[in-house]
Amino acid sequence: MVKSLTSGLEVAIYDVIFKRKSIRKYDNSPLDEDILNRISEELNNLIPLHNDIKIDIKIISGEDVKLRGMKQAPHYLAIFSEKKDGYLTNLGFMLQQVDLLFSASGIGSCWQGIPSPKGNVLKSSDLDFIILIAFGIPAEPLYRDDTSQFKRKSLENITDIVDAKELLEPVRLAPSAINSQPWFFTGTKDIIHACSNKPNFLKAILVNKYISIDAGIAIYHLKVSAEHFKKTITITFNKDKTIPKGLNYLATLKLDSAD
Repeated sequence: MVKSLTSGLEVAIYDVIFKRKSIRKYDNSPLDEDILNRISEELNNLIPLHNDIKIDIKIISGEDVKLRGMKQAPHYLAIFSEKKDGYLTNLGFMLQQVDLLFSASGIGSCWQGIPSPKGNVLKSSDLDFIILIAFGIPAEPLYRDDTSQFKRKSLENITDIVDAKELLEPVRLAPSAINSQPWFFTGTKDIIHACSNKPNFLKAILVNKYISIDAGIAIYHLKVSAEHFKKTITITFNKDKTIPKGLNYLATLKLDSAD
């Protein structure tokens, strides 16, 4: 059953991270119009990682999508963006807010890299189409039974910060294209530098666009985790920051204890 969407993402988002999963089978029934209207309202409340990048998010039906072999969902978010430095990380950060809100509200969803909108949708925005997110009433279990069902890297493979296990566990559980987890977090538990892995030639061909989107997803999970542990967060960008070899710097998150 679909629950009411709670304005401003004031739901148990942190808890959802530990049980969410990508839903690929949907009931063909469309969501009620009032739910779709609430989703539209929430899209206007999304917090950007970069304030100066224009985005456009449209709710479209399955009939407006070229599936390219994928199963159809009743609804999709078609995400368009201005192409500026950091735009893919920005989209990952913003749209994971929706993904977790869907899951917390009883709605299934899944990032979709293969399908694309049909021409009428593409012509409806002045920005560049980037990616789709499928959503609707799930026709399979919405949640995992426990965290053992996640197939993820160990913490040691995504961070060299040794004293922030609880803080970074939600980051470890973040979704990514082909489950590659192409991110790395370095620094200290108080000043964390978010990075993405530099792909080899073959992987760059297959998933280069998604690496930065995935890293944005992981950064949002870190924000949720930090706020759960009563930390205030300041996000800055310093391209001159020295980071380990083989990584691309994305952002720095400074965590302070809330008063």
